[in-house]
Amino acid sequence: MKKILVLLSIIVFFFGCKNQQESATEIKVGATPVPHAQILEFVKPLLEKEGFSLKIIPYTDYVTPNLALQDDLLDANFFQHLPYLEKSNQDRNLTLVSAGLVHIEPLSIYSKKIQQLKSLKEGDIIAIPNDPSNLARALILLDNQGIIKLKDSKNPSSTEQDIVQNPKKLVIKPMEAGLLPKILDDVTLAVINGNYALQANLKNPISQEGKESPYANIIAVKKGKEDSPKIKALMRAIQSDSTRDFILQTYNGEIVSAF
Repeated sequence: MKKILVLLSIIVFFFGCKNQQESATEIKVGATPVPHAQILEFVKPLLEKEGFSLKIIPYTDYVTPNLALQDDLLDANFFQHLPYLEKSNQDRNLTLVSAGLVHIEPLSIYSKKIQQLKSLKEGDIIAIPNDPSNLARALILLDNQGIIKLKDSKNPSSTEQDIVQNPKKLVIKPMEAGLLPKILDDVTLAVINGNYALQANLKNPISQEGKESPYANIIAVKKGKEDSPKIKALMRAIQSDSTRDFILQTYNGEIVSAF
């Protein structure tokens, strides 16, 4: 019996050490599918060379990956820009920070009904993302295109109540960002995030943000983890010259590196 107990103790100790070792070298990153998970798939071999394995956890919404990161279910996530992160921290009492910039996904205007913005008619419907930071971002884009006028076209907290001019009485319809490509047939225009536009294979936007957009996508981590070996290795891989080349060659300018 004693021999059996000793053997069981050895087995438990062995697997416990193995699990601890795997935990120390496995990097869990939550990401939306396009382009974030695609970029992460590219950097997997780069991380393997440094002794780390990358596990990509897929998400299709903009809320859950931040909650999972706060609860230490992830080492990092990759799906959002800094204004969204800051708003999420404020609204949900989170302690997340940026570990660094990766790329810019220009917010774009798409339509199946018109080919130019001057063709908009009175009462036409424009769908925009409903999360606060991207809603403001969409309104600022519409302001910059002369479709509406905001109190302050640089205010990252703008809402529909900040529209001071809407000469064509356009109907602004906030919706879940991931649904926007699916309702293009039902609206005149939709302002769509780059990842969802790519995922839906949308082409030829009527207009989009410029490369000077401040809404660069980031690697987010829990505060205090920015300098951990895992995150340092992840940032070296994802901000490498080879990753920049991959972004350029894969997305043909529809996504622009921010490092």
